[in-house]
Order: sequence, then structure tokens, then C-alpha cells
Amino acid sequence: MGEFAFCCNRLWFWASGSMDFASVMDIALEEARAAASRGEVPVGAVLVGPDQQVLAQSGNHTRERNDPTAHAEMLVIRDAAKVLGTERLLGCDLYVTLEPCAMCAAAIAAARVARLYYGAADPKSGGVAHGARVFSHPQSHHVPEVYDGISATASAKLLREFFEARR
Repeated sequence: MGEFAFCCNRLWFWASGSMDFASVMDIALEEARAAASRGEVPVGAVLVGPDQQVLAQSGNHTRERNDPTAHAEMLVIRDAAKVLGTERLLGCDLYVTLEPCAMCAAAIAAARVARLYYGAADPKSGGVAHGARVFSHPQSHHVPEVYDGISATASAKLLREFFEARR
């Protein structure tokens, strides 16, 4: 029997089995597409709790909010912390369509996110496998398990098309 989900006030509940990477990344990709339609860089994120419930989902809102910190990852970390009533997101998984930047990687470490799954690599601004490599520093208070390449082709295509349209 397959999985199915239903939504109640933007919280997703999974009725059977566990979520797979692709289904959660599909939600993140939907958020990235919504961000692109608002003129934002198309990045989407989903934060899933230990009970497999989607706690928060968002796309980038930096331009709309005039807030350079309104990256998708930052927004879902803030929203999930409010839902859980704690700044520690222990046992939670974060899915992002693009490798997090250094700012977001530091927030992921501070929030103690258990696992990070991301799609496209970001050689220019990444902070996990590229650039600052935040989790490799001794100052990083927490290092999540990191899994890259989840829906990487779809994530990279969305970004490429977004930037090509602006040239």
C-alpha cells in the first residue's frame, strides 16, 4: 500500500510508511518554483520532524521581505523551532534544493538538525561541500549527517532556467 499525505494548516501528515527522499524533495522543489514565480532565487526547503511530520516548508523570500537572511533554510528553521517550542531541532531532517550557504549551514549547526539532504551543489556560494565548509571547522557546535545529490538534476535545472531568463 502506498503513502498518502494530507495537509492541515500547512502541516503535512504522512498516513503510512516513512517518507522517501524524493517525496520530500518534491515539496521543496514546489517551494522553489513558487519562489521563482515571485522573482526570488528558486530555492526551497522542508524541515521534517522525528515523527516524519513536515514541520515547515518555504522558499526564498529575500527580495519580497527586503531581508538578506530570508533564505528558505532560515525560514523553515525559524518556523519549525516555533512549532516545537525549542531552538534545538533534535532528530529533525532538513531538505533543501541547493547546497546551503555559510549563513544557513551555521544556523543548521546551531539548531542541531540531525540530517541535511540537498539537491544541487553550489560551487560559488555553498557553505557545506564548497566555500566555507562550515561543518568541517572545530568551531561548528554540531555536524549533521549530510546527503547531497537528492533531486540534483531537477534542482539545478530550475536554477539554470531562472538565471538564463534574467540574462
